[in-house]
Amino acid sequence: MRRHLSFACGGAALAATLDEAPGTTGLLIVSGGNEIRSGAHRGMAMLAQRVAAAGHPVFRFDRRGIGDSEGINGGYRSSGPDLMAAIAAFREAAPQLTRVVAFGNCDAASALLLHQPLALDALILANPWTYEDDGGDDTEADEPALPPASAIRARYLARLKDPKSLLRLMKGEVDVRKLFRGLSALGKQPTPPTVGSLADELDGLLAETFCPVTILLATGDRTAQAFMEKLATSIAHVDANPGSIRVERLASPSHSFAGDDGEWLAGRILEQLR
Repeated sequence: MRRHLSFACGGAALAATLDEAPGTTGLLIVSGGNEIRSGAHRGMAMLAQRVAAAGHPVFRFDRRGIGDSEGINGGYRSSGPDLMAAIAAFREAAPQLTRVVAFGNCDAASALLLHQPLALDALILANPWTYEDDGGDDTEADEPALPPASAIRARYLARLKDPKSLLRLMKGEVDVRKLFRGLSALGKQPTPPTVGSLADELDGLLAETFCPVTILLATGDRTAQAFMEKLATSIAHVDANPGSIRVERLASPSHSFAGDDGEWLAGRILEQLR
């Protein structure tokens, strides 16, 4: 059963939705960018329904200044009080809860890290935002126009394996100078994030996290590619020494895990709730 409710945060009334279920482990869904709690194409509402059907209560909300909530929209960096109030409201609305796991995509994932420690038992972070601006809105159209170097390298490697591209090269139909500029990026090693940058801040917070973290990456998504490039050393360490942080990848370009990718996303989330 889906129930609508509200809770207070900083003098504003925030709108929320609870998908009720009897389980003692619940999922808090945090929307990214200026997206309302239903998500892109109702993706988060459908995810909540799927998770609740598996027995886990799910709480979604609009932060201040978004959707049906009152207040001023201060962006993901100022959403700490919203997150704390939402967690408290979730526990009050579902008093049987003994564990709360939070899921966020894009800058919602970054917000969950930035505002630690929170009263949460685990984090699921999808395609975390690392660009130096106000964040994304969970749509590929508003991502930076130029892909990160890792995406360029992947593109050229794919072309080198494509017989049609090699045939065009032999026929002289390829700009050789442009090709060599792209190939020159293949041998470059990833560099650590710039000191004081958002990526550097997230890297440090991951190293000091207070609870288990699962990072979900759609490897064809530019936001995920930027995260993988900027935190390449940390991710490599996690892959080699799995512990409280784990990274899972899906070969997909979908930033919001649309269509069939939603099944993969739901499956990974349910694994962390069991």
